[in-house]
Amino acid sequence: MSSTAAHRGAYRRVLAIGLPLVVSMGATTLMLFTDRMFLGNYSLDAIAAAMPAGIASFAILSFFIGTAGYTGVFIAQYTGAGRPQRVGAALWQGVWFCLLAGVFSAAASLLAGPLFALAGHPHDVRVLEEPYFRILMLGGVFAILDAAFSGFFTGRGLTRVVMAVNLTGAILNIPLDYALIYGAFGFPELGIRGAALATVAGGAVSAALFTALIFTQKNERLFRVRSAWALDRDLFTRLMKYGLPGGVQFFLDIFAITFFVFLVGRIGKEELAATNIVFSINTLTFLPMVGFSVAASTLVGQALGAGDPDAAHRDTMATLRLTLGYMTAVALLFVVFPEVFLVLFRPRDLDAAGYAAITATGVWLMRFVAVYSIFDAVGMILFGALKGAGDSRYLMLSMGGAAILVMILPTYVAVETFGAGVYAAWAFLTAYVVALAGLMWLRYRGGKWRRMRVIEGAG
Repeated sequence: MSSTAAHRGAYRRVLAIGLPLVVSMGATTLMLFTDRMFLGNYSLDAIAAAMPAGIASFAILSFFIGTAGYTGVFIAQYTGAGRPQRVGAALWQGVWFCLLAGVFSAAASLLAGPLFALAGHPHDVRVLEEPYFRILMLGGVFAILDAAFSGFFTGRGLTRVVMAVNLTGAILNIPLDYALIYGAFGFPELGIRGAALATVAGGAVSAALFTALIFTQKNERLFRVRSAWALDRDLFTRLMKYGLPGGVQFFLDIFAITFFVFLVGRIGKEELAATNIVFSINTLTFLPMVGFSVAASTLVGQALGAGDPDAAHRDTMATLRLTLGYMTAVALLFVVFPEVFLVLFRPRDLDAAGYAAITATGVWLMRFVAVYSIFDAVGMILFGALKGAGDSRYLMLSMGGAAILVMILPTYVAVETFGAGVYAAWAFLTAYVVALAGLMWLRYRGGKWRRMRVIEGAG
């Protein structure tokens, strides 16, 4: 095969696997975006509370989600190696982990009071943060199960199924979100509690759909999804060996952002609201990019399972070029038309003049997003490639080191010791994203990932 034909084939594979994931993540983006928009319109305190509480809950869940997500890496490599009979066993090890993780998630809901008391946010915000966090943690098992269940399809390259499930969840979640926040269609007005309940309900629907689609007679015949339910000590141990560092890495990344948001909340309510709004807008760029990152992970996993690291590299580079093109276009929109996005979040209890200060801050923050989004594209795609190879320990150490040294400590010192404002905090956030992109590039270029495998050799 010629070099040109090989590259065309790489683009076709990336688009076939990646576009449904982008649409899928777009559905999740739309859910989160409308959730924040509804809350922003509902009240200033609601939008100020939603991001810290939401990201705090996700920070805890991220450890479990990151670990469960490695189920898809195992399934991708078993698929590439031509060993479908091991797919069901790999899935079940992930499911057993998810159920145990759900118990810890529910127990973590008890942290709501002390956690937000420690944050030091204004009282009006704190009384909304606590119930939002509590409800999300009680229903966290559905988000964790989603990470393992979706891996059954993404690991085999069947991303349209994941797209269909997530689109169904979005279609159900958005009107339910509106109804429970505002008290429409016969539902009670629950405000921020309603937003949390709608999120949990959407996750439960997705988990139910995945269960119905996975555990069929056909899949039992092909992959042993029913009969391979027992705990496989060797396979479970290997899932934990690679998955736990992945979970720690994901947690550290989200913890860094959580810590950042909490620090901004100590600067002031308007700064916190502007940051929360811009982060909500940023999901428009970030989650679709996650779709391409998962595609890179799947393609690399399958190629390495088949013993073809050159194909893995071609697919990774094709994914990176496509993602950079998308992110560049979005970054230009954020620079040229920031007010178009910001106006969507104006609270109904705040007039245009009162919202003007938040808008002015938001315009500058969106310029930070435009800058770091390009670097984020590089970091996310190479991260996906390294994850697909099973390089979870490096991902954990590099992300943890960058989070502590480049963002958490400098931001804390700047805000708490020198009284720095929101722009200084965002400068350190941007530096963190740039540092991660550099670390991912150096590791990928080193080539060690080419020799990595998470699955056992064929017996």
